[in-house]
Amino acid sequence: MSAETPFWNHTFDGLAILGAKDFFRVYSLQRPVPELAIVADSFHVKPLLRILQSADRYQILAVNRQAIRLFEGSRDALDEIEPAEGVPRTLTEALGEELTEQHQTVASYGGVGGGKPGMYHGHGSKESEVDSDARRFFRAVDQAILEHHSRTSALPLILASLPEHHHMFHELSRNPFLISENIDIHPDALPSIDELRKRAWRLVEPRYLARLADLVEKFDKAWPEGLGSNDPSLIAKAGLEGRVAALLIDADRVVPGRINAATGDVETDDLAHPQVDDLLDDLGELALKKGGLVVIVPTERMPTKTGAAAIFRY
Repeated sequence: MSAETPFWNHTFDGLAILGAKDFFRVYSLQRPVPELAIVADSFHVKPLLRILQSADRYQILAVNRQAIRLFEGSRDALDEIEPAEGVPRTLTEALGEELTEQHQTVASYGGVGGGKPGMYHGHGSKESEVDSDARRFFRAVDQAILEHHSRTSALPLILASLPEHHHMFHELSRNPFLISENIDIHPDALPSIDELRKRAWRLVEPRYLARLADLVEKFDKAWPEGLGSNDPSLIAKAGLEGRVAALLIDADRVVPGRINAATGDVETDDLAHPQVDDLLDDLGELALKKGGLVVIVPTERMPTKTGAAAIFRY
């Protein structure tokens, strides 16, 4: 029991357990998921896809002149995450012996926390030297976050810091995922992480809605031209042929069925059958295997009633 204690003390809002012969994985999830047990010849991963592929996800980079914090979340949840190895957490870690002599002898009041800039004094202290270190720190952080987080996740990145740091960081940044809007306060000065989530979602929601609207518009144009479909059987066949460029899946709908892996034929059946899964889940897996984009969409924003809407490559 003692080995399991750390896990249960650090759970998120949801839990997914996948098990098969010689395979067992447990995933802590940021958002709650419906209670569901499925026995089938493939894993039911739509709840995982909703978290990993949803268009509402983002990251927050909190910075001051001394340290960084990194968060990842969605409309429903936000969690602090550990920066990847290779991402400097502090000014000293980033610059090491390259810190200016002035900064090495400076006295800093207020610490790293609180989002408050340190107060500096020293023998002949020069603000320009402090700014020089800050610029090099921001540049190192920006490069490392791009390399180790933004390129791999492709998520929008929001800067959370005091307003006086915004211009400098944006001026130095080469991260195309960094959005122009900022959170004008350091998270240390907020009463809770949920307040940070609310502020972030106010910035992300318009982008999220615009992205969904764009996908729906593309589907509406593609369907009459034979380059889209809401029919699971047609989508399955197109998926096997690698023709699905994008697939929208209803987050809350379950369609019991299975896909013939050889022909793409779809058969509806009882979910209790050991070889039957959620057909929408299987369509999503098939599209992903062939390099398609899969986005899990709230029911009220789905452009179809079948639970699926696909845009074909050709």
